[in-house]
Amino acid sequence: MEFTLHAQDPLSKARAGELVTDHGVIQTPIFMPVGTAGTVKAVHQRELKEDIEAQIILGNTYHLYLRPGLNTLESSGGLHKFNGWEGPILTDSGGYQVYSLTEVRKIKEEGVTFRSHVDGSKHLFTPENVMDIQRIIGADIIMAFDECTPYPCDYNYAKRSIEMTHRWLKRCCDRFDATEPKYGYNQTLFPIVQGSVYKDLRVKSAEVIASFGREGNAIGGLSVGEPAEEMYAMTEVVCDILPQDKPRYLMGVGTPVNILENIALGIDMFDCVMPTRNARNGMLFTSNGIINIKNEKWKNDFSPIDAESDLFADKVYTKAYLRHLIHSGEMLGAQIATLHNLHFYLWLVKEARNKIIAGEFYQWKNTMVTRLAQRL
Repeated sequence: MEFTLHAQDPLSKARAGELVTDHGVIQTPIFMPVGTAGTVKAVHQRELKEDIEAQIILGNTYHLYLRPGLNTLESSGGLHKFNGWEGPILTDSGGYQVYSLTEVRKIKEEGVTFRSHVDGSKHLFTPENVMDIQRIIGADIIMAFDECTPYPCDYNYAKRSIEMTHRWLKRCCDRFDATEPKYGYNQTLFPIVQGSVYKDLRVKSAEVIASFGREGNAIGGLSVGEPAEEMYAMTEVVCDILPQDKPRYLMGVGTPVNILENIALGIDMFDCVMPTRNARNGMLFTSNGIINIKNEKWKNDFSPIDAESDLFADKVYTKAYLRHLIHSGEMLGAQIATLHNLHFYLWLVKEARNKIIAGEFYQWKNTMVTRLAQRL
């Protein structure tokens, strides 16, 4: 993997770059649609590529490990062959999912034992076997196995947690470096900075993560319930330490406003379930603000879903029609809303990139964050 910086905004730390993988080029800053179980919900691969213009998507190690399972994925030739997506893929390590299974998991130095949410069967994730699992899944970018701490989190717990995450990272790197990709293309390992909302822990973790010298770095454990100001403060601290010449990925973030504010702090890569999950519940993100399409006010609004968008679905379908579909529980409603939100998120980061290159990002960002937060 290669990363090249092309431009930096003169009034902020926003960067425009290019990340080259064996499955294609990614222009940063970028948003990555989340395909938890091998699919971005309600979206065809053709739509992802041609309408949404996604450049990279996510898969989830925990879910793919349980279903369809490693045997099926390996037999198919990896996730790219299995789901028909020809572009780059990133897989998370399963650490966040295991963190969310608080009632059915146990964390020890060896790793994490947990019970499947599917059938209750017992499993063990270790730094070593999570590397092996992600080798089999075959993502271009794979994540180190870490512990994601909750919010709020006791300082001493957070301190013990990052120390274990750093020990786990050494084991991840050792296993990754001792093994080969399975399908004839390269894979890259990103470590993850943790430390909850404690500045000294974030500083320590960022320094340790940077010292491993991997090809990119991630920031985890944010967007887990803490106030946005805390997220921004921790992101800024970490970005000041992580290497300038490597991509920085802020995991699980977030709203359009979160994305623009974190781009301004030096983040290059984002993912979040928000555009797809909220779409299925009738929440649409637009350049003028947020629409709850379920509201009565849209019942007889026969204007396009988004007149400023170049997405076919936004121009062909009306707000009234989409409201009817969502209210009726029609599958097409979820499809249209998901297409709209993902198209908007990809438009937003592309526009941010254009503004960075033009040297106009900071002023544009300040105007946009006010508009994006409005309820229409």
